[in-house]
Amino acid sequence: MASNDKQKNDHIFQSFSYAAAGIITGIKQERNMRFHLCSATVVLFVSCYLSISKTEWLIILVAIGGMFALELMNSAIERVVDLVTSDFHPLAKQAKDLAAGAVFVYALICLIIGLIIFMPYIYKLFK
Repeated sequence: MASNDKQKNDHIFQSFSYAAAGIITGIKQERNMRFHLCSATVVLFVSCYLSISKTEWLIILVAIGGMFALELMNSAIERVVDLVTSDFHPLAKQAKDLAAGAVFVYALICLIIGLIIFMPYIYKLFK
């Protein structure tokens, strides 16, 4: 392996390390991220218990991954806005509100996805 290839690999592993640090920071410092993590854990256990289909698993995993990614982006936007100004500014508020709104919309979609996937299984359990 050429030394240039080694540097590329080191750069890739360093990028993974930064990404992991961001995820850990999100979990440690963001209450909503911890809520989503707990919710995802419950959903994964319920999915296993109900033996959902492969297609349903894929949908659930995309929903969970999207929620984590969007929550991390929301947190990043909040941090950048806070870095730029500590004073109240209407545009700073709008940026934070828009990012939070995006998370909320996606959370509602995830809730609907969960209802569509799990309700037939739950109905069968009580029938």
